[in-house]
Amino acid sequence: MIGVLRGMWTTLKTTFRHPVTTHYPDEHRPLAERYWGFPALIWDPEHEEPRCTGCGICQRECPPGAIVITDLKENPKFAAGTSQRKKVIDRFLLDMGRCMVCNICVEVCPFDALVMSHVHEMSGYARKELRAEVPRLLAMAQQKAGGD
Repeated sequence: MIGVLRGMWTTLKTTFRHPVTTHYPDEHRPLAERYWGFPALIWDPEHEEPRCTGCGICQRECPPGAIVITDLKENPKFAAGTSQRKKVIDRFLLDMGRCMVCNICVEVCPFDALVMSHVHEMSGYARKELRAEVPRLLAMAQQKAGGD
């Protein structure tokens, strides 16, 4: 009998409490600052180019092989003397469907060109929608910097 009364008391206490439900996707709960989303590329505002030099260490160290760096191009700013990077990336592909969000790519990058963003809501109807290239990866890093 005491167990039944204790259960009824718990039910009555929670009946009049305010709900903690958020109406997703219209409302979002705030993310912790330490939260790891998908990796993103950092823009170097001093030289007006991505910080990545295309060394390929992140690609080699990625356990599932989610990072692919295929094209490097000569940096015209190096010839002009405004940048120290001889080559810059032309194609940096991150397959978010394969990414384990392990942070290894960020840790091994000698140029601090990658950061774990706060982007975690990635979905699509086709696998190609889960692939991000340079513009999208730069935008993801800006979202973290903006606090969204």
